[in-house]
Amino acid sequence: MTRGLSVVGPAWRAGAALVALAALAPVVSLVWLAAGANLAHWSHLVGHVLPDAARQTALLLAGVGSVTLVVGAGTAWLVTAFDFPGRRWLHWALLLPLAMPTYIVAFAYLDLLHPIGPVQTGLRWLLGYDSPRDFRLPDLRSMGGAVFVLGSVLYPYVYLTARAAFMTQPAHLLEAARTLGAGPVGVFLRVVLPFARPALAVGLSLALLETLNDIGASEFLGVHTLTVAVYTTWITRSDLPGAAQIACAMLFAVLALLLLERHGRRQQRFGSVQRMRGLQPRRLRGLWAASATVAAALPVLLGFVAPALYLLVETARRFLQGSGTSAGLWQSLVHTLLLAATVTACAVAAGLVVAWADRATGTSGPAPGRWRSRAASLGYALPGTVLAIGLLTPALAADGWLAGVLGLPGLPLMGAGVVLVAACTLRFLAMPVGGVEAGLARIPPALEQAARLLGETPAGTLRRVHLPLLQPALASAALLVFVDAMKELPATLLLRPANVDTLATWLYAEAARGTYEEGAIAALAIVAAGLLPVVLLARTQLRHAPETGTP
Repeated sequence: MTRGLSVVGPAWRAGAALVALAALAPVVSLVWLAAGANLAHWSHLVGHVLPDAARQTALLLAGVGSVTLVVGAGTAWLVTAFDFPGRRWLHWALLLPLAMPTYIVAFAYLDLLHPIGPVQTGLRWLLGYDSPRDFRLPDLRSMGGAVFVLGSVLYPYVYLTARAAFMTQPAHLLEAARTLGAGPVGVFLRVVLPFARPALAVGLSLALLETLNDIGASEFLGVHTLTVAVYTTWITRSDLPGAAQIACAMLFAVLALLLLERHGRRQQRFGSVQRMRGLQPRRLRGLWAASATVAAALPVLLGFVAPALYLLVETARRFLQGSGTSAGLWQSLVHTLLLAATVTACAVAAGLVVAWADRATGTSGPAPGRWRSRAASLGYALPGTVLAIGLLTPALAADGWLAGVLGLPGLPLMGAGVVLVAACTLRFLAMPVGGVEAGLARIPPALEQAARLLGETPAGTLRRVHLPLLQPALASAALLVFVDAMKELPATLLLRPANVDTLATWLYAEAARGTYEEGAIAALAIVAAGLLPVVLLARTQLRHAPETGTP
């Protein structure tokens, strides 16, 4: 029996196709909007905007890619191949920066590393300098600062995939290399990395997609990327066609990153070997052990501990001073929770429809019928700014129709936040689609077959057999979508209703004004929410660790 004994009705297929087409609509709309602009826009962009923005974007991607690759792969190899003090907690603590949105880390370090901030003030005191004119660190508002901030937050993407690859490499291959005369560095470069190359490509592509999506950190740090150019062209210059044309240029970068990830997955067979004796971590002693502990702990300190402590201190200071919080911050919290809950419900429901339609029509493998799930997952690869511009034209057309036919005033869909919910739903739809597909793959087909032989309909089989078994997968997907919707900044900045703030946009506005105290409270709330999926991910890593002495 294929994974498709039950054949869904036209309503399920139509619903799944509708979700897939909705995910494709922003790209089609974006291309149409850009193509409809006159040539003067293109000549101006090509002559004055795109060269600098593309150059800075390429430099940022190259820098962040190098940092995440070195730090992610290096720490993964340290905690997999060696045993040293602190390794048992560092192997999961290295995931903690995932709880930190990039714009929050930039927000924190801008204050920490300010010329009159605590770090530089302390250094001048230790070195005997009295004034910032006598001694100051390089300005964080630079390309180097952006690479440092983004790299310190995004390296866990590479760490996760690299560690999974390292743990599955059979020990006899490394031992054979050593017997042939290869040293530790040679074994790592000539045996370990080639086998892990597909996993490294996947992790690196995810980190670079997040870099391309970033707007807050890049703008705070003065790096004029393509994403920042889209935002300023649309909002500051009120030039929507120009923003659409820049967004189309970004699609080429997205396509290149997707091809990188696809290449990695296509070569995955070279990174997996039949299960044999796993790698036994080698115990380090003395200076080597201390150096390994410091090297593995430093990314955690820079990517999570330092900014988190800053947020805690600033929040506590505000409350100790009796300032409290403003009513606007509480309203932003309510808006954030409402947005995240609505997006979660929509994304999980849509993901369930797409995944069930693909399974029930017998297309769980690499068949043409899986176009629905692949199209529905496209939104995660699109930066929030690109998705927002692509949705704007259909949304304005729908608002015009509602205003003309039903007589509704203003922009009813934009004003009610429907367009923002749609953008965030499409942005994070890949999580529930992938989660439900993975959950369905673990359910034996015999259960479905038995239900059908007893006369149950496909919908009844889903309701009475699959949904109870899918609860863990649905809960995990819902948690991931909820937290990511709370952190989403680019799409929220561009599509939120007038005079409506979320915690992310509130923090963005506070940082833009230089008022860090109340922004720290909003940032701390976002980080606290982001810790939940990281804790679950760390528990999963512990539970599925191999029985070879690695934790």
